[in-house]
Amino acid sequence: MALNEVHISSLVVHVSPEHLTETKAEIEKFDNAEIYGDSPEGKIIVVLETENQGFVTDTIDAINNLTNVLGTALVYHQIETGLDDIDSDTGSNNSQIEGEV
Repeated sequence: MALNEVHISSLVVHVSPEHLTETKAEIEKFDNAEIYGDSPEGKIIVVLETENQGFVTDTIDAINNLTNVLGTALVYHQIETGLDDIDSDTGSNNSQIEGEV
């Protein structure tokens, strides 16, 4: 049985308000990141969907290293496992939440 994981994380990225548009464009270049909202004060809500925890931390580091990013906060982290384990009798997915932050 192969373990298949999906890590779903949400972040709040704080940027200089005058650079909000260009920073959002840079974040949108990440394959595993999606922007769900922003505020005029320079806060961006980002959701990540990655294969493992290492990709989460790598993406946070990369976002933090973007010009005009003041900081990034991990708000939520969920791990879905066993996505390959579909019960053929019921058709249900036996995935479960492994952990949250």
